[in-house]
Amino acid sequence: MAEGIFAAEIVEECRRRGLLAGAYALRRPRGATFLRRLARDLSEQRKAPRVLVRRGVALLRAEPAVLRRQTGLGAEAARAREVLRRVAGLLAGHPHG
Repeated sequence: MAEGIFAAEIVEECRRRGLLAGAYALRRPRGATFLRRLARDLSEQRKAPRVLVRRGVALLRAEPAVLRRQTGLGAEAARAREVLRRVAGLLAGHPHG
């Protein structure tokens, strides 16, 4: 299992080696992601609030391109609930969720 923004980088190699059970890029509401990230960063006082808002807006705008890149590398865009359902299916021995 790999997780993170760079996990899609290994999708094709895992597929080629027969090691891939599934590859997913989370598709979440961008506004909710922005607010969760901002709340976390503000509570952890990572940087000045002005910097965090500016960074958050930049990430909000970049998110569609990140998702396109991940799906271009072989990950399937899916909502978290769908990914959890599919992983539970894999763990239960049902290869397609």
